[in-house]
Amino acid sequence: MQNPPQRRASPWLSRRDEDAMAKLWVKFQRSFRRRPVRFFTLLALYLAAGSLVFLHAGFTGEPRVAGSQRSPGAGEGLGLPYLGGTRLSRGFPEVAVGRRRGHWFKGMAKEPAERSRVGEYSAVRSRAPKSRGGREKEEDRARYVGCYVDNTRSRTLRGVSFFDYKKMTVFRCQDNCAERGYLYAGLEFGAECYCGHKVQAPNASESECNMECKGERSSTCGGANRLSIYRLELAQESARRYGSAIFRGCFRQPDNVTIALPASQPMPNMSVDKCVDFCTEKEFPLSVLAGTVCRCGFPTTLFPLHEREDEQLCAQRCAGEEFESCGTAEFLLVYQTQVQDNRCMDRRFLPTRSKQLVALASFPGAGNTWARHLIELATGFYTGSYYFDGSLYNKGFKGERDHWRSGRTICIKTHESGQKEIEAFDAAILLIRNPYKALMAEFNRKYGGHIGFAAHAHWRGKEWPEFVANYAPWWATHTLDWLRFGRKVLVVHFEDLKQDLFKQLKRMVGLLGIAACEDRLLCVEGQKDGNFKRSGLRKLEYDPYTPEMRKMISGYIRTVDAALKLRNLSGVPDDYYPR
Repeated sequence: MQNPPQRRASPWLSRRDEDAMAKLWVKFQRSFRRRPVRFFTLLALYLAAGSLVFLHAGFTGEPRVAGSQRSPGAGEGLGLPYLGGTRLSRGFPEVAVGRRRGHWFKGMAKEPAERSRVGEYSAVRSRAPKSRGGREKEEDRARYVGCYVDNTRSRTLRGVSFFDYKKMTVFRCQDNCAERGYLYAGLEFGAECYCGHKVQAPNASESECNMECKGERSSTCGGANRLSIYRLELAQESARRYGSAIFRGCFRQPDNVTIALPASQPMPNMSVDKCVDFCTEKEFPLSVLAGTVCRCGFPTTLFPLHEREDEQLCAQRCAGEEFESCGTAEFLLVYQTQVQDNRCMDRRFLPTRSKQLVALASFPGAGNTWARHLIELATGFYTGSYYFDGSLYNKGFKGERDHWRSGRTICIKTHESGQKEIEAFDAAILLIRNPYKALMAEFNRKYGGHIGFAAHAHWRGKEWPEFVANYAPWWATHTLDWLRFGRKVLVVHFEDLKQDLFKQLKRMVGLLGIAACEDRLLCVEGQKDGNFKRSGLRKLEYDPYTPEMRKMISGYIRTVDAALKLRNLSGVPDDYYPR
């Protein structure tokens, strides 16, 4: 009789151990058969934990800018520090009111005769120390005026107002009033913010404006029925808004005024409101006050709005509003209405495919999207992109979906900086921006979108130092690579484009081979911001750059400056260097 086959023993476990494990597994299976809820609960917990780990890695992971081999380029023989060949690969993600008031009669305003001219709002802290001496030291953003009486029946500042009984700060009040175009911001009761174009109340004692701000106890925010008032030092007079109109300045009456400004209406009781409303109804983008006559028109070569006069020459009191100026027959006050100038709004693809590929090259955050907007308006043709950004396509950049080699777009946006990528283009517009502002703009885009802002948690966290360490060297190598490998490169500084848009845009359009129509360029000046430019009004309350960061970035600025001058180009603007 044949014996049954013997069970083969495991080399690691004894038969008793195997039987115990088998019994344990049977009990485990029976337990889940009886209570299947346990199994599904554990499965759900496992999946949830995996999802959290995946999401955490997605939010905290920072893309690293890969370095490349050193290439002999700009700066050789000058003893310039080597910056590496950092660049992004092709796959880098490109995610990017109160009553209208005019310019009041200056003789009635309590302000210095000389208006301080300042640049953009700086990123310095704008706090209000308890002492008046500290208030007077505030730079760029606002100037402390004084403590004024206020009451509910006759407001000192008669513009918009808002309250925040938990987080009100001097900076927040100033920011909100500046964003709405007001010239004065006042704080009361530690939590109330009022905006206005003029101060209409007697002074009060400084000791009466002693309430702490609800969101910043180191500062004072007025008192009981007492306003701490600041005069906002706006970046440019052209950005001053009065309700729906934008103040453009004082200008001499043009020759052939009836041709330059075709619509007119005598107004014995002239005011800014009445003239702006009249021109808006007539669908003209310019409202022009000439004493008791309101004129309307477009910016043209006959009336280009390029040579501004002293505003005192236009300071004639309006007949219908004693606190406003209405200009004279010779010197005109000009406002821009909300009517869109449609002379530069038509855009299309090139009628025939271009054999020349022109790059619009820039470091991220240098204003490439804004420059594309300007070029499309100035030429009437769509711009393309080396990448694809669905959000930009949805906002009107129809060339975003075309392949960058399609030849149907007037130029191609790119942030690439490698030799192979650069040599793929026949010409380039190289847009350069102050690295301190470019880095902050790109950081805002990265964490807030094309026209949004990064949260304070990102600035305070580890994201910002890592971002600067990775991107600051690339700002320099991007310019150096394009200067070395690019063919027919036109260098345009972002700051120059902002200051003299007409001249710089004319240069850019010339490189693209388009005959510049001056009336169309003047139309672009009135539509320059569009929906693709960050407002610039929301600023950090502190300087995010450490001394070590500034030392590093200053070295890169000097390198780029030397490389530009080596090619007989103007160096970087003076404001690239910190004070």
